Amino acid sequence: MNDELIELSSPEPGVAWLRLNRPAVLNALNLALRQRIAAAFEQLDRDTAVRVIVLAGSERAFCAGADLTEYVDADPLEIIGRDMDRLWGAIGACRKPVIAAVRGHALGGGCELAMHADLIVAGASARFGQPEVLIGLMPGGGATQRLTRAVGKFAAMKLLLTGDPIDAAEGLRIGLVSEVVDDAQVERRALALAQRLAAMPVLAVRFIKEAVLQSMNGTLDQGLQFERKSFQLLFATEDKREGIKARLEKRAARFSMDPVARTDVADAGHTIVPP
Repeated sequence: MNDELIELSSPEPGVAWLRLNRPAVLNALNLALRQRIAAAFEQLDRDTAVRVIVLAGSERAFCAGADLTEYVDADPLEIIGRDMDRLWGAIGACRKPVIAAVRGHALGGGCELAMHADLIVAGASARFGQPEVLIGLMPGGGATQRLTRAVGKFAAMKLLLTGDPIDAAEGLRIGLVSEVVDDAQVERRALALAQRLAAMPVLAVRFIKEAVLQSMNGTLDQGLQFERKSFQLLFATEDKREGIKARLEKRAARFSMDPVARTDVADAGHTIVPP
């Protein structure tokens, strides 16, 4: 799937590396790039050899947002016809852990793209923001919902209503990013986290992601019921038995490389619904 817009590689077993490749325009999201990203996520979600996905940009920018050259003369019918909900949904519905490795700008759609990840590793140079209001628009890729859930109403309102960006340290303070490292260490750290997650029991990781996303979509009671069901289903897996035996025997666990762990519970009522 490598082309002039994205680069897809596998630097380590179980890890897929998806890099945006429009550095001349700071990886701005035109429709073609959005379609490539969605297709790549659909492909990687189906690929049983892939356990973790790292999403990266370039040194100067993770993604500077929408390509405004496609917006200036666009009308509502044209925007509706782009099926943006389907393109964003392909990322949000991914069942596998996604790590965003962010250096430089992550603004507008770029910030929303990072927020579709499950972990965000930010470099010291990273800047996050939703500047859509400054051009007479509002976020359209989920920021009013995801950002509010991540940082709370008042921090989200400040970012959304002023359009002012924040640096990585402030992003960490308010809960928008997972951790901050030196720019030179961002991708190395993201890969180390990906390797660690790739070695984890697949179904446990998948069910944890699903349960957390479920907490963002429903009531507390619904979330607790979903968690209990997932917890119970994991008792059918060999990874549960191996993990407990390894702990009792004081040795490293050797989890199965089979994504379904030779059980029939992998898709037993578990379908991620993006928040």
